[in-house]
Amino acid sequence: MRLPWDRSKPPQLDLLGPEEPAPTAEAPALTTASDAPPQEVPTMPLAEPLPTPTGEPLLIPLSALCEDPDNPRTEFPLAELQELAEDIRQHGILQPIVVQPADAEGHYRIHFGAKRFRAAGLAGLTQVPVTVRPTAADPYAQVAENQKRHGLSPLDLARFIRSRVDLGESNAMIAKRLGIDLTTVAHHLALLELPPPLEAALRTGRCAAPRTLYELNKVHAQRPEAVVKLLKGDAPITREAVAALRQTTRKPKARKQTAPTSKAPATPAQPGELAKRADRMCTQLAAACSQLRGAGLDQVPADQLAALRERLSGLMVLLDP
Repeated sequence: MRLPWDRSKPPQLDLLGPEEPAPTAEAPALTTASDAPPQEVPTMPLAEPLPTPTGEPLLIPLSALCEDPDNPRTEFPLAELQELAEDIRQHGILQPIVVQPADAEGHYRIHFGAKRFRAAGLAGLTQVPVTVRPTAADPYAQVAENQKRHGLSPLDLARFIRSRVDLGESNAMIAKRLGIDLTTVAHHLALLELPPPLEAALRTGRCAAPRTLYELNKVHAQRPEAVVKLLKGDAPITREAVAALRQTTRKPKARKQTAPTSKAPATPAQPGELAKRADRMCTQLAAACSQLRGAGLDQVPADQLAALRERLSGLMVLLDP
């Protein structure tokens, strides 16, 4: 095979096009670059170097941040906060807190990062890195972000679902947005109406599965003593154990019909139950006051705001010894 050029020598590329004809008397020969007189090349001003993007977040005082009262995460276990605070002391906040633009008073409402905000306070930080996000907060995005990080507690997710129902959204729409089925939505909603023994089991972690608690609640309506015995025992609370309780519940012994008797007087609520109820109402009150502050206290008539503050102060008297 014949090669177009010798491989031992680099090919000579014709970059000037076809060969020009030899000069004639009518056409003088062209001068080469070496024959032309040197020309002065004008100097071009050097452009100022562009600033190198750093991507550094803003550093703002911790006191300028405020939590979103509609944040679906409301439970912040102290052990988890202390663990995160220790990590922040050693490494700092590695991912900035996402906030909305500052309001007229210079406060930034947190969109993502309430847990980092609280842990930063425990760690003694006075400034935190933030990223300002001008778009409006999406509550479903807040749920998704929390679920990917550490997962919302069943109660937090239940409260979020209830808040969307109260806004008029259907269970089907909520299930679609959260990526869960309708049964899971129903199980979580039932967590907000558990009897005291099951509510205590949920809060202490004795049983945290919404479906299992839903089934236990149905058994509790017929055999509360059996459910309480199961909760106080050491055996794990599994769906099989609940199924066994339901099986015995379905076969009650036949009883003779007796004449209806008058209902016993209702048992007064115990102090512990009243304290729990008051605690739940305080949580709701704190959320309402936070929302009121976010909406602007200057929008409330002075006399109405003063009356509200006086009433809140008066509640402390009820708990004095």
